[in-house]
Amino acid sequence: MSTPAPNSTAENVIRFYYRGEIHTVDQAAPTRTILQHLREDLHCTGSKEGCAEGDCGACTVVIGEQTANGVTLKSVNSCIQFLPTLDGKALYTVEDLKQANGALHPVQQAMVECHGSQCGFCTPGFVMSLWDLYLKNDGSQVPACKSAGTAANAGACQPLQRKDIDIALSGNLCRCTGYRPIIDAAHRMGELPAVGFDREALQHALQPLQRDDIFVYKHGDQTFYAPRTLAQLVEVRAAKPNARILAGSTDVGLWVTKQMRDLGDIIYLGQVTELNAMVTRDGQLEIGAGVTLNDAYAEICKIYPELSEMWQRFASLPIRNAGTLGGNVANGSPIGDSPPWLIALGAQVVLRGPAGQRVMPLEALYLDYMKKDMQADEFVEGVRIPLPHAGQRFRTYKLAKRFDQDISAVCAAFSVTLDGDKISDIRIAFGGMAATPKRAALTEAALRGQVWTESVMEAAVALMTDDYKPLSDMRASAEYRMKTSQNLLRRFWLETRVDAPLRTDQVNPFVCA
Repeated sequence: MSTPAPNSTAENVIRFYYRGEIHTVDQAAPTRTILQHLREDLHCTGSKEGCAEGDCGACTVVIGEQTANGVTLKSVNSCIQFLPTLDGKALYTVEDLKQANGALHPVQQAMVECHGSQCGFCTPGFVMSLWDLYLKNDGSQVPACKSAGTAANAGACQPLQRKDIDIALSGNLCRCTGYRPIIDAAHRMGELPAVGFDREALQHALQPLQRDDIFVYKHGDQTFYAPRTLAQLVEVRAAKPNARILAGSTDVGLWVTKQMRDLGDIIYLGQVTELNAMVTRDGQLEIGAGVTLNDAYAEICKIYPELSEMWQRFASLPIRNAGTLGGNVANGSPIGDSPPWLIALGAQVVLRGPAGQRVMPLEALYLDYMKKDMQADEFVEGVRIPLPHAGQRFRTYKLAKRFDQDISAVCAAFSVTLDGDKISDIRIAFGGMAATPKRAALTEAALRGQVWTESVMEAAVALMTDDYKPLSDMRASAEYRMKTSQNLLRRFWLETRVDAPLRTDQVNPFVCA
């Protein structure tokens, strides 16, 4: 390792802020994980490896990053994040929480007082997830007010709710405590004397690490490219059409940790400015392929609150903090949770290559199992989601064995547009029912132009057996998938029939923040 001057622009050196100083790495494989570097190279063994696939949360760390809106901090799973993605960022682990005088941080003290740890293996991950929540609430049990957090409006804020804690800890599993003491600790940490966090100092520390040009890191015969602009991304993709595109690493990371695959050259999207934008124009919300799932769902839920439960149930918070909506779309998995509702809403995918943009309906992207209508030198630039229109009623449902952090057996999405009591348009899409996320074309045709009545709906339900031929696997049998899919259409009718309200809290218990 070497330590160049803070303003150095040397390539082939990963630079990030860690333990109060700039840390450099120049001899690690591009697919070496942050957790491996922590435990095996730096011998900082607080973060643990439990699953190596982003499920258990024992490896949870917090990443700090400089953005257009200042410094952001978020919890992620270090077991599936590759080391070069840390370039220009800050890394915080459980070792960082000890105060200058040697005292425990309030998060740690609360875990001690509430007996939130038994074997202790998962505890560092829980502590880091709680610290992330603590930072979001400025060290108080009262969440920071959205309207700038002045003393005058502080009384309008409410104490931490169980929902907030559950979301923060959704990516952490424990086999010992039964979670109650950990939940108690989450409440207790805000009652202890607050410990602040100097965001301004972090921003100052990160400033010298920001690069103006593409970052190229080489090790052996493997190269990691991190372009800064869309033009650079187009150029490097055209030159390296066989390179692996990397966004949030929540899927690709497992190819290394579980399948031991050699990824070859890697093109990382996380630093491309244009891909991290969200903008509303021409009746659509455009979301760049680099926008994280959590940020994307937060914005989408402002216009489609019916997606709020899906937002909560999509994996866990650390996964949503790292994964991207564009990556979920580009993956093309038949059990991905985003494509069904995107298709039901009539979303378009924007592809980009040397020849320019190519826009198509999202359902047209998926040709067969894991096969997409994309050229080798193209990549997903973003997604365009139509804004709600008059008479539209929309729902999405997820069926899985657990509420949190589980892959869908069936994911359903329905959008109907009513003109009075008549169906002027309807779009139905399912995940888990075919080799790709797929619309129910015959069922839609039977409903379009009809009156939205129970008898019409029941006739359409019978046609779903012609639209789908699901398979049996470890998550569900073909019979279960078909029966529940038909029942979800019945549920959709019950919730959206002419005399039903457009949106209700009962249907959407997870209120968007």
